[in-house]
Amino acid sequence: MRIFISTGEVSGDLQGALLITALQRQVMTRGLQLEIVALGGDKMAAAGATILGDTSGIGSMGIIEALPYFIPTIQVQRRAIAYLKQNPPDLIVLIDYMTPNIGIGSYMHEHFPNVPVVYYIAPQEWVWSLSFERTKRIVSFTDKLLAIFPEEARYYQEKGARVHWVGHPLVDKVANAPTREAARTSLGIKPEKIAIALLTASRHQELKYLLPVIFQAAQNLQSKLPEVHFWIPLSLEIFRDRIEKGIQHYALQATIVSDQKQEVFAAVDFAITKSGTVNLELALLNVPQVVVYRLSPFTAWVGRNILKGSIPFASPVNLVVMREIVPELLQEQATAENITQAAMELLLNHEKKQKTLEGYQEMREYLGELGVCDRAAKEILEMKI
Repeated sequence: MRIFISTGEVSGDLQGALLITALQRQVMTRGLQLEIVALGGDKMAAAGATILGDTSGIGSMGIIEALPYFIPTIQVQRRAIAYLKQNPPDLIVLIDYMTPNIGIGSYMHEHFPNVPVVYYIAPQEWVWSLSFERTKRIVSFTDKLLAIFPEEARYYQEKGARVHWVGHPLVDKVANAPTREAARTSLGIKPEKIAIALLTASRHQELKYLLPVIFQAAQNLQSKLPEVHFWIPLSLEIFRDRIEKGIQHYALQATIVSDQKQEVFAAVDFAITKSGTVNLELALLNVPQVVVYRLSPFTAWVGRNILKGSIPFASPVNLVVMREIVPELLQEQATAENITQAAMELLLNHEKKQKTLEGYQEMREYLGELGVCDRAAKEILEMKI
């Protein structure tokens, strides 16, 4: 069976890798051979995909922020369509990555209507859609939509999609996480140390808008808590130099890790993090966190005054239950002083920390049971078997 998978950014590469591993398990039980060609990154390649284009570093959020990636995005979309034209697969799987995937899905629907298109982790139209036109387009070319959130499933079902709720794949990923004790031993973290994760960037723009304010907050915390040590998992290797310079500039007691992200998440006492999928992973591991995000002032102004965008929450932890479980500091509120204050409250106020952990328990109920990736793989393979 030949499957083409299309995704982008760091989180898409992770989700694609988890899915590929599950697909391989499922085809093995059926006595089939599996060939996967993909738009993705190193994790998907390690899982067994042939990478047609590396899209893990092509991603942005915002208007000004997206401009540097306009041409690379169009180029990778055209490369994918040219490949598909010459090598139509048995099945297409789209993962998030809205703009290129809408183009690819529309092309396949028009030119190869007999090739099923599955959308797994669909664009979050249920959160921030400004019109139903894009939703209609997604529904028009999608033969099966695999939802990861219950509200996402309801939204797309109401709009006419054939939907199956499978749950969130991070439920499977964190099931294999080490214990806190094992993780701290592996990383050499002494019992008396306060370990804090700094999740500053998985997109280039975040190095500019988030890294300085998060590192300034870390410096503030270091002056208040001498026993603190910061752990910085690296999303992309090309970010290392910028992060190392930031550590030196702010004189932080910090360690960069590139291949022990899960150990760091299992070991730390707290996290200061950009908004994104990583918030869910931290929550599933019971790590209190403060969520930070900034866009360019121009993008923020357009969103508020012209597009009239109204997003209830930025972090998926809060979006899942539609109430604040973790504090969010966005745009003008994302100052080093505010981050420091929110962090100190969660680190030192036991009652506030306990309330956060109770919120995490509530959130878990919306993410499904273990076996998400295998359920998704079965639903995908059913389209052709």
